[in-house]
Amino acid sequence: MANQSDGKLGKWPTVVPFIASALFLDLIGWWILKTSPQPINNLTGGMICVCVLGGGIISVLPFLLDAKAQLRMTEIDTLAVSTKQISNVQRVVDQITTATAQWMTVQEHSTRSVDSAKAISDSIGAEAKRFSEFMTKANDREKAALKLETEKLRRSETDWLEVLVRVLDHVHALQQAALRSGQKNVMEQLSNFQSACHDAARRVGLMPFIAEPDSEFDAANHIPVEGDREVEAGAKITQTIAMGFTFQGQQIRRAVVALEGSQAADGGTPSPAATEAPEDADETDSQGELL
Repeated sequence: MANQSDGKLGKWPTVVPFIASALFLDLIGWWILKTSPQPINNLTGGMICVCVLGGGIISVLPFLLDAKAQLRMTEIDTLAVSTKQISNVQRVVDQITTATAQWMTVQEHSTRSVDSAKAISDSIGAEAKRFSEFMTKANDREKAALKLETEKLRRSETDWLEVLVRVLDHVHALQQAALRSGQKNVMEQLSNFQSACHDAARRVGLMPFIAEPDSEFDAANHIPVEGDREVEAGAKITQTIAMGFTFQGQQIRRAVVALEGSQAADGGTPSPAATEAPEDADETDSQGELL
């Protein structure tokens, strides 16, 4: 822009020759007009017009050339700015190209990372599935082993419970035999022995019980010694032939009792069938109840 200002300030030395030439032509036209006879003919008028027009054109010509030069300078400046902008655009294009290449590289790495993560996820899923199957099989085996051990413990518990019930039945039979013998010492010793056996049985949860004499028959806790006898309501119990048992609060066998009018009650001595009743009743209750 400084060059343009300097050009404007220094254009007058170049304009002076044009103006002088224009004035010279105008003077020539004026001289022709003065020296030519009147009226003026066509040739003279034409020469005067040529001189005037030539002077005018010559006087305007520097301004036209200056305007053209200014226009060219403006175009050159615009072209320079455009070139600079194009270079900036090219730089932006290069940056975009570089960023695109970097983005493609990042995308490629991301794709690889996603593929690796997917492979790891599939591997983890497969491992989790295998571990779940292993744990299921292990649980099944453990459950089967625990079930087997539980069944063994139940069978063992049933076995020793049956043995203990039979032992207490025999102890009760001995105590009843001592009572029938009428020997005080034998009765006292066997009663103490029976109490000790009952105390030992209570420690494992086995509770024997007997029916009190002259108490009413209760089908829920008592069973007649005859087994198939029809018991009338309000029937009285005369003797307990075999004790009943509860194990850990649950009744496992009813007491075998003799009722009024039964053979054991009338004769005072249990019949052979009655003395065998505890074992028979035990076997029957072991099928119908817990034993």
